[in-house]
Amino acid sequence: MKFSCSVDIDKTLNKVVDVFLNPDNLKHYQDGFIEKRLISGSAGKKGSKSKMIYKKLELIETIINNDLPEEFYALYEHKHMTNTMKVSFKSLDENKTRYISEIEYTKFNGLFIKMMAKLFPGLFKKQVQKWLNQFKSFVETIE
Repeated sequence: MKFSCSVDIDKTLNKVVDVFLNPDNLKHYQDGFIEKRLISGSAGKKGSKSKMIYKKLELIETIINNDLPEEFYALYEHKHMTNTMKVSFKSLDENKTRYISEIEYTKFNGLFIKMMAKLFPGLFKKQVQKWLNQFKSFVETIE
């Protein structure tokens, strides 16, 4: 399953990228986020691995490429699913930036999650778009 979401943010490209790159900000726009723990490599760099801990789940993030604002590309592994996320940011004008997220689910483990993906694929996209919208709201409140 593959889809993309985007949102236009009323802030400069540099400001949006800076907020995105700071893991301390995740709690402000991703529901249930608790912490991000570096497992190996250098934080935010290609090849690094981190454990992302949420109230109801844990993920392992492996950064495949980080060449922002052009591209941030990472693999996310959970016991029930595996997906990649490619993020890019584009300056629309001096004070407006487009955040684009492309998600591809490559593996589902377990009958329940396989059925959810098949019967309700829109739920996955809806969640990603919600987080992009919350990111926009958060960034636009920062001076």
